[in-house]
Amino acid sequence: MAAMGVGARSAAAVLRTCAAEQRTAAIEGMARAIRAQAREILAANARDLERARGLHDRLRLDEGRVEAIARSIEEVAALPDPVGEEMARWMRPNGLDIARVRTPIGVIGMIYESRPNVTADAAAICVRSGNAVILRSGSDALKSTVAIHAAIAAGLEEAGLPAAAVQIAATADREAVGMMLEGLGGAIDLIIPRGGKALVERVSREARVAVLGHLEGVCHTYVHASADPGMAAAIVANAKMRRVSVCGATETLLIDRSAAPALLPVIARKLGGCELRGDVESRAVLPMEAAEESDWTAEYLAPVLAVRTVAGLDEAVDHIARYGTGHTEAIVCEDEEVAAAFLERVDSAIVMWNASTQFADGGEFGFGAEIGIATGRLHARGPVGPEQLTTFKYVVRGKGQVRP
Repeated sequence: MAAMGVGARSAAAVLRTCAAEQRTAAIEGMARAIRAQAREILAANARDLERARGLHDRLRLDEGRVEAIARSIEEVAALPDPVGEEMARWMRPNGLDIARVRTPIGVIGMIYESRPNVTADAAAICVRSGNAVILRSGSDALKSTVAIHAAIAAGLEEAGLPAAAVQIAATADREAVGMMLEGLGGAIDLIIPRGGKALVERVSREARVAVLGHLEGVCHTYVHASADPGMAAAIVANAKMRRVSVCGATETLLIDRSAAPALLPVIARKLGGCELRGDVESRAVLPMEAAEESDWTAEYLAPVLAVRTVAGLDEAVDHIARYGTGHTEAIVCEDEEVAAAFLERVDSAIVMWNASTQFADGGEFGFGAEIGIATGRLHARGPVGPEQLTTFKYVVRGKGQVRP
């Protein structure tokens, strides 16, 4: 692990200073190698599935999913390269020319669970942003991860970049995680956890380097009295039921008390087999389970939706501030002034108007893929793509100026 840290730091220096075209060539080479090595990747995945005893769908790969991984990498290759971008530039009265310029963070440590596609997404995004990365997959996906990493290394070497730019801790030993959280002797600049609550809590608690991640996605959709009934039903159903296990799935529906008798039955019919847990007034409109206090903070990741009636915008915003996790919140309404107030007052990483919370995704934002969704207030918020994995430096150009 220590040697991996040294290798990553050396590779980061190469990535930071090489031409953007070389980084692009490496990412495109990764995609080609994944397609060429699809048979080996699927065979490794089959061995993971045998050991996982019927583990969840997110671990399983097939030809279509391998092709989707390759396409996702190609989308990252096509993104503008952020390294060296001038964010701002100005001239001081003394003639100093000052520019704020994007630069890579350095070495990223990525710790994640049983999603083989994360290996490829993280590699592509880190190379696009000029960062080296050390990956540590969950043990359930280890063989799949190693096979995908072999293709990534082939793409790097084809482009003339060091294979150490993307490394994998190919061990199920939990001590490897602890060493990464300690920073590998100063080699790692940033840790990104991606997985369940227990993983993120451990990383946040034990890390000795900066952490970028989110703990929970308790997302809300607020249906205002001015909402179009058909639109409201379609958005809520998609936000909850399209994929219940993603962090952008709506977990609580807030609905104006005055509109609930007309709108709530329409929304409930569209939700189909979703279990509803509501407050007293919601249950007076429609039979459902009684919501408890714990339901307002629950990230169900299942076909379960908490429902609460509110007096209006102020009460909806207050509920989100009290119970939300700063991930994604949406309002459905036709009143533009109400929408503008919601978008301004709700302080979450992503706020939406008349759109499903399931658009909280780097690919949908045009990032090609994402390395996660950040809910903190420092450095990056929302989907983390290549641009979000950069910091900046100031470049000062003078003509002999000295300070009096």
